[in-house]
Amino acid sequence: MSATLSIGDLARMTGVNVRTIRYYETVGLLPEPSRTTGNQRVYGEAQRRRLAFIRHARDMGFSMEAIRDLLRLAEAGPDAPCADADAIARQQLAAVTSRIARLRSLQAELERMLEAHCQTIGHCRVIEVLADSSHAQCLDPTHGRGQEDESHIDSL
Repeated sequence: MSATLSIGDLARMTGVNVRTIRYYETVGLLPEPSRTTGNQRVYGEAQRRRLAFIRHARDMGFSMEAIRDLLRLAEAGPDAPCADADAIARQQLAAVTSRIARLRSLQAELERMLEAHCQTIGHCRVIEVLADSSHAQCLDPTHGRGQEDESHIDSL
């Protein structure tokens, strides 16, 4: 591998979008890169490894703050204790487990709605269940209780 990489090369090697790389620089996850005399960013192996770490952590659903903490811990040296890293991973596991439970509940609700076959919207079970703002027809009693925005589930 060459000693320096352009931002495009770095993006291709890590599978991270160029705009995302710039964002990571802006928020301090990646240090500002060196620049050529023509003011183009240049990266080395250390930045490639750090970006790969960030990408892998994001793929596993870690928050930006957790990644920041994990990077700080990784930079503490090979002999530093890993209890804090384990704690961060345990928190992520708990969050993933909770999301999986909500997704399984959602799956059961959708399957139940689709069990009733109908011919017209006037008798459509899907429309009937979704229109019930009391959620009385839902199997899961937590539906409609402070979980209006489940868009983060898309990241799984």
